[in-house]
Amino acid sequence: MKKLIIIALIALTAFSACKNKTELDSNGMPQTLTIAVVQAEGIDEIKKVREQIRDYLQEKLKMPVELIYSNDYTGVIEALRANKAHMADMQPFAYVIASRTLKLNPLVTLGNNGKPSTYKSVIISNAHGNIKTMDDVKARSKNLTLAFVEPASASGHLIPRAYLNSIGLNPDTAFKQTIFAGNHLTSVLSVKSGKVDIGCTTNLVFMLMTKAKMINDGDIRVLWTSDPIVSDPVVIKNEVNKDLQKRIQQAYLDMNKERPEILKAYVKIFIKDTTRRSYMVANDTLYNGLRKIAGSIKSLKAN
Repeated sequence: MKKLIIIALIALTAFSACKNKTELDSNGMPQTLTIAVVQAEGIDEIKKVREQIRDYLQEKLKMPVELIYSNDYTGVIEALRANKAHMADMQPFAYVIASRTLKLNPLVTLGNNGKPSTYKSVIISNAHGNIKTMDDVKARSKNLTLAFVEPASASGHLIPRAYLNSIGLNPDTAFKQTIFAGNHLTSVLSVKSGKVDIGCTTNLVFMLMTKAKMINDGDIRVLWTSDPIVSDPVVIKNEVNKDLQKRIQQAYLDMNKERPEILKAYVKIFIKDTTRRSYMVANDTLYNGLRKIAGSIKSLKAN
């Protein structure tokens, strides 16, 4: 019996340590700063660079820093809601969704010559098929399968959904079937393999997959390209100690000069020109455009 009690106490202590790992003390300080990110399956370079950023932050902040990986943006939101993460590297629409119910402070975003970096949404088809233009999509929509990425994706859902609505194609009724692929890579590969007729993604992932030889130059046809979308914010929960928030923000800004090779390696995964890229201070108003688009779509049920 005594032995069982000891084992139980050890288990309880281990559980408590795990449980308290992300809890904040009375000053809003965590034992371990935990950052939630989406894991891009098949793109090992991204995880490698993120671990380098983690190491840099840990050294700079002089406290343990941990990354937790989710398969999708919704998982990142839930990690913040469930107090399993204090921070997140969030896709813009995921931030808009999360900020409806959580108090989040944007810290930084990637800049381009002092202005926020942008990317674009694209709608794609198989280059070897007979869907060559958006006019073809409109004419044949009832026989086509459409793949979004996931509900919390700006480039893979919100922006293309708004565009399709604007040309008279309600994604919920105009197509033979509308699905969520789960991530950008699956959306693109589903188009390539012929599992779906048209798919949505971002131009950055599209170029990244070409670079990684996941697709060839002649595999995919781009049917439509959106206006620029402001890049991802790094956000933190409001209840985290305000001084620590400032230190984290400054650490990202200092990375531009102190560890430029890390930032360059991260940017280079997606784009060729790394010379003008640097972290810059982000603010909530950068994402008001996405909020307006989301508010204009009555059928949108991402929450």
